[in-house]
This record gives sequence, structure tokens and C-alpha cells, in this order.
Amino acid sequence: MKKLVIGALVGGILVFLWHTLSWTVLQLHGKDFQKAPNEEAIIQFLSGQFSSDGQYMVPTVDPNASAEEREKVSAAMMGKPWATINYHKSYNANMGTNIARGLLVDIIAVFFVCWILLKNTQSTFSSTFLSTLLIGVVGYLFIPYSTYIWFPAPGATINFIYVLISWGLCGIWLGWWLNRK
Repeated sequence: MKKLVIGALVGGILVFLWHTLSWTVLQLHGKDFQKAPNEEAIIQFLSGQFSSDGQYMVPTVDPNASAEEREKVSAAMMGKPWATINYHKSYNANMGTNIARGLLVDIIAVFFVCWILLKNTQSTFSSTFLSTLLIGVVGYLFIPYSTYIWFPAPGATINFIYVLISWGLCGIWLGWWLNRK
């Protein structure tokens, strides 16, 4: 139990520290959120269009459209501009809560990874490191990358590097910690 808890706490902190450095000091995600020209006019326009918080795709097919109507709209969209918009009526960045949630999520994720890894009684530093890294890559492929397939965004490559570094650091720690006698 000690290996599991300490492994999760330290591993979660390592992943969290990399998250923090990559978003703040290193600014690796700068291209993920570019500054739009005429921000005030855009926000004013969007505020008049959306009645609630949500993610919108423009243009898109009406959910009640028939298969024939869907096909027509899809054909009409080909080669034309489109956008995905995450709209919120009010900005509220409670950094204390967000930081606490981020750290907690990282610790829980590493806890699950440790639990899986500790089931292998024949593990080595290398197998633990590689398993940790591959679990991180699986998470990346399933969540953000599968979205990038359908909705291309500039962050795909940097987010992959981000995963390799964060879960690589965690894998080095867990490879050492979980295989100590």
C-alpha cells in the first residue's frame, strides 16, 4: 500500500509540475489559443447568437435533418470555412480550484497506473517505465488525438510531446520507486 500511495503522490506531482511548466514558463501551448482580431466585435456578435454555454460547430447539420438533408449540407460545406466554438457567457477562472482539481486528477491518474503496474510481480525498471509511457500515449490517442482526426487543431504535435515528457518523467519515477526491494 505504501508503494501505491507514495508512487501516486510523487508521480502525480511530477505530472502536475510538467503541466504547470509547459503552460506557464515554457509556453508550449501558445498556438493552441491564438488571439483573434476584433475580439470585442466577435464576442459581442457571439453573445447575440448563443443563449447558453456550450460547444458549437459552424456550420453544422440540424440534428433533426433527414439523411438526404445531411448529405446536402455536408456537400455544401466542402472546401468552405468552418469553426468550432467553445462559448461561455461569463469568464470565471478560479485558479485555486482549478489548480487543486488539476493536481488531484493527476494523482488519481497515477494512482490507477500504479495499481495496474503493481499487479505485475515480475516488473523491471524498463517494463515499468515503458508501461507508464504507453498508458499515457493510449490516453492521448483516445482523447485528444481522436478529436484532432475530425477537428484538426494546431496542438496535436505539441500535445503528443507533452504526453511523452509528462508520462516519461512519471515512468522514470515509477520505474525506480515501484521496483525497489
